[in-house]
Amino acid sequence: MKHCQRILILDDEEALRAIIAQRLKRRGYEILEAGTAEEGLSLLKDTLIDAVLLDIKLPDGDGLILLPEIKQLQPDLQVVMLTGNGTIESAIEAMKLGAYDYLTKPCNLSELEITLQKALEKQKLLLENTGLRQVVNRQTPELKIIAESAPMVALLEMTRKVAQTDASVLIQGESGVGKELIAQAIHHCSSRFNHPCVPVNAGAIPETLIESELFGHEKGSFTGAGSQKIGLVEMADNGTLFLDEIGEMPLSIQVKLLRFLECGEFRRVGDTRLRQVDVRIVAATNRDLQQEIIHGRFREDLFYRLNGLTLIVPPLRERRDDILPLVEQFLENQNNKKLLHKDYILLPETREQLLNYDFPGNVRELFHLIERGQILSIGGRIKPKDIWGNSEQVVKKFHSSDSEEGFLDIFRDNRCLSLEEVEKHYILATLKRVKGNKSQAANCLGISVRNLYRKLQSYGVVE
Repeated sequence: MKHCQRILILDDEEALRAIIAQRLKRRGYEILEAGTAEEGLSLLKDTLIDAVLLDIKLPDGDGLILLPEIKQLQPDLQVVMLTGNGTIESAIEAMKLGAYDYLTKPCNLSELEITLQKALEKQKLLLENTGLRQVVNRQTPELKIIAESAPMVALLEMTRKVAQTDASVLIQGESGVGKELIAQAIHHCSSRFNHPCVPVNAGAIPETLIESELFGHEKGSFTGAGSQKIGLVEMADNGTLFLDEIGEMPLSIQVKLLRFLECGEFRRVGDTRLRQVDVRIVAATNRDLQQEIIHGRFREDLFYRLNGLTLIVPPLRERRDDILPLVEQFLENQNNKKLLHKDYILLPETREQLLNYDFPGNVRELFHLIERGQILSIGGRIKPKDIWGNSEQVVKKFHSSDSEEGFLDIFRDNRCLSLEEVEKHYILATLKRVKGNKSQAANCLGISVRNLYRKLQSYGVVE
């Protein structure tokens, strides 16, 4: 069930207001009425409105003067002008000032309904586009999943089956395996394909803002809320809401998310109006949520609500047949970027080392290594040292090492940096590469923003 859209009829003819209100109420709209400009502005200051039917001639004001004030109060609402035959020119002028359309009085109610419906469709599109530009400020990865290995072939077959249902899905897997691509594939193959797929990174949004990001807020509802904001759940109406890093979500928000998942209802921060949307939930995590439940960091009831169906994305070390095809895909996608060489080739020894490496950072790490190889290669021929740098011999030995302890011994034997120092160097280099963008750096590193901040604080480089 959709939330009830709210229409304000601002006209001094009481009989006309009554006729229009009766007709629109039967169509499921919530109707507010006002007979003067003063009454209308008072309602608009206190109540969120979806559309206004505005008479050009009011007892205490001119609709052309009132229109800019209305749009300033609520920029995204749509205004349909009501005009007498003698004021068509004024109505056209009103459209130049931002009105959606105009109707002459007495109104044809069927025409009014159609015009109003189109106006509300435009309003919804504006809200979706504005909100998505504000919040989803990263490019979506190309929806092309490499599946040469048996584990990935099986996963994609399961993904296709899951997509045909409307059940909640929990995607599990290590950092960097491509959980977001699987979420996009679910949406792409579902009946919701023509509606938005809205990603929410629960680990990247500060705890004080996550409720507002999810559910939206009204102007003035808290310090800094200078304007009305539509939430991510509203943007995803009739589509898919992808809750990434769900294990990072604070307990205080988990309670509100659970309530929303149970009935699809929510309130914007600072609003008393109850809204309802129809969304399909897909969540992802690299954490063991069962252990998080045991330690009191994740709600058990929320886990069972999310865990309608589970998909496990295998790590790259368990799908080695996909390594070289992934490299080929990456190199093809890089063709449009300004690089030193038009074509890049992996030397045979480079291919061999990549096939034998365990990739603790999975696909994300693979792409970073290939990008490094492109930058350092001579003539586009990527050698092992272009990828591994001075640690080439260490890496070769690591391939034959049976344990993490063996890897530590290799570093000590070669008088290399400690693992902590290597990690610090890698984190700071990544942060520099993304020009200090901590959300982007955390995404590249496969850790949460909170974890990144903790590490940077330990290095003494962040407040």
